[in-house]
Amino acid sequence: MKEKPNNQSIFQRWMLDNKVVSAMLMILLFLIIIFMLHKVEFIFAPVAEFFRAVGAPIIIAGVFYFLLNPMVDWAERRYNFPRIATISIQFLVLAVLIVWGLAVFIPWVSSQIGSLVEEWPTYWHKIVHMVDQFTSNKQFNAINKWFNTTNTEISSWLQDYSAEYAKKGLHGVSSVVGTVTSVVIAIITFPFVLFYLLKDGHQMPAYVAKFLPAKARRSFLETLKEISTQISNYIRGQIAVAFAVMIMFAIGYTIIGLPYGWLIAIVAGILNIIPFLGSFLAMVPAIVVGIFVSPIMLISVLIVFMIEQTLEGRLISPKLLGSSMKIHPVTVLIVLLSAGNVFGVLGVIFGVPGYAILKVLVYRFYSWWESTSDIFKETD
Repeated sequence: MKEKPNNQSIFQRWMLDNKVVSAMLMILLFLIIIFMLHKVEFIFAPVAEFFRAVGAPIIIAGVFYFLLNPMVDWAERRYNFPRIATISIQFLVLAVLIVWGLAVFIPWVSSQIGSLVEEWPTYWHKIVHMVDQFTSNKQFNAINKWFNTTNTEISSWLQDYSAEYAKKGLHGVSSVVGTVTSVVIAIITFPFVLFYLLKDGHQMPAYVAKFLPAKARRSFLETLKEISTQISNYIRGQIAVAFAVMIMFAIGYTIIGLPYGWLIAIVAGILNIIPFLGSFLAMVPAIVVGIFVSPIMLISVLIVFMIEQTLEGRLISPKLLGSSMKIHPVTVLIVLLSAGNVFGVLGVIFGVPGYAILKVLVYRFYSWWESTSDIFKETD
């Protein structure tokens, strides 16, 4: 049989239809777009200011939306229950919890934190004294010198920071007032945003899709659904795991009789929202208090920590989170470190869900490129 004549030019065969060259061109185009966006970032300054003003209530409402919306959808789908009625019941329960928190929980936490802060210098000085005694041997001169230097630097930093904050005077007070005002506004406005998200949020993707070409609507809706599923699984899973971690630490610390055990357990649950790093950060106050009480208490704290980590890693997280995110643990650590270094605390909190969204978008784009480009078609 005669081979079909190839009418493609050399440039098309070796450049446009070459996978490596095409990938490099796409990367180059992406970098050029980023560079140009950086050069015209002043255009986006008003947008940034807008999101800085309304971002907090929207984010809080979004978190609660992904927590509460499945119940609203289930009640409407299963029992044809009106969405407004389900939302009203949910808001009533939230209001009861808020009242209970303001009346009972927050005062208890405040008293516990105040007591721990008052006792903390005593705990820390005892640890410093123990380390000095342990490292007084000449063999530990280097360690002792490093510890003393570090302790001196920490004390000096705290003194400098306090002095600098005191010098700011009215500016510091106004900054605190501004922060408190922003928090209060976010707390007041987020219920209204949440209500309309729960009421009409399920209609938003279809409404936005109407403005897109007919061929792109299905792909757009599928992408939004996949992103919503990823974020929803992550938020519900992380909060459930954090609650389970708090309960496990609280039970463990109660059994061993650790002072401020419930407070430290609550802190551990909150910090566990940060994957992998949260529990280890929460162990710092537990270890400090354990050392202050007795060596036996320190050993007990470490045993509780090992039991909790075993149960969380082998039972709790696989059951509650599962493999829905499909992100390797090493990737999670890299995302946390890089996002934390670039964006600070917000990067640590939102790094993993942001990566999940980016992963969905990149996969969708690559699938579209693979289905439309000739470079992925096998030649005879």
